[in-house]
Amino acid sequence: MKKNIFVAFVVLFLLFIFIIVCASSYVSAVSSNISSSVFRLHVIANSDSCEDQNLKYIVRDRVLDYMNSLVDSDVSSKDEIMKVVSDNLESFKSIAQNTVYENGYDYKVSVEIGNFAFPTKSYGDIALPAGYYDALRVSIGDAKGKNWWCVMFPPLCFVDVSSGIVPEDSKETLEESLSDEEYELISGSSTEFEVKFKFVEFFENFKNTFAQK
Repeated sequence: MKKNIFVAFVVLFLLFIFIIVCASSYVSAVSSNISSSVFRLHVIANSDSCEDQNLKYIVRDRVLDYMNSLVDSDVSSKDEIMKVVSDNLESFKSIAQNTVYENGYDYKVSVEIGNFAFPTKSYGDIALPAGYYDALRVSIGDAKGKNWWCVMFPPLCFVDVSSGIVPEDSKETLEESLSDEEYELISGSSTEFEVKFKFVEFFENFKNTFAQK
């Protein structure tokens, strides 16, 4: 009797390990494909004071305005966007820094391209799961305040939050870059994919928390 219980326990334990390994592989593949298809903007305020938070939004607007002046309709891939940003990185820094000075602050600004941890974020009716994404990061002063992020490619930065509408051309770009399952995952097209999204979100948040310790 005890032997049968022990065998059953071992079988259940091995089954649990198998499920975890399969789930981890699924999450890793899906997250990697989604993150490799987008390029994000991350602006971090000096502090959480109203003044510093307002400054963050002013810097954000200037950076996005400059980005829009650089990019035309012929730019159709993440790699192209990243090259444009990389080639003009010093200009992005100058614009952000001058904006800070023009608004009466002496904070130093740092600008870099890197791969950073992001929480789950919704852009209208599209949601990107937590994970590591390539991004342009703009850090203002001590960079200890609340941050703001959006997707520079495909362009989701100007989504009308009140209506929850993502431009159709942005959706098409995402859909072309992802598998059917991955696109359905971030667009929440069914209850099944909403559950899968929560699953991916849980694993990625767990990984991010563990990585920061």
